[in-house]
Amino acid sequence: MTYSIGEFAKLVGLSIDTLRYYEKEDLITPARNAGDRRVYSDADAHWIAVIKRLKLAGMSIRDIQLYAHLRAEGDETIDQRLTLLLSQQKRLLAKRDELDGHIAFLENKIQTYRNLQHRK
Repeated sequence: MTYSIGEFAKLVGLSIDTLRYYEKEDLITPARNAGDRRVYSDADAHWIAVIKRLKLAGMSIRDIQLYAHLRAEGDETIDQRLTLLLSQQKRLLAKRDELDGHIAFLENKIQTYRNLQHRK
């Protein structure tokens, strides 16, 4: 199935301006119809879902651009794409460790104050 930019924006939950920005940044390359209007496909919707998840995972636009470029080159770039994903995973795990430390600190403080409350 194919979609106009307006239909596609609604389908993927992004603004038309965001889709144009993604195109300008070489993250997505929609087909063009005979009137030179953008035409999006279900495959484009799947790719937008991947981009959105990579962004939510904290990947930079620069790294997503590199990932998109490697993806377009085909299976010979799987090792490089894997390296990008593993690097982002490492950053997320470090962030999780940092958050776990903050949570432990807060839990300790909360317990301290609860203990003080029970002494009253």
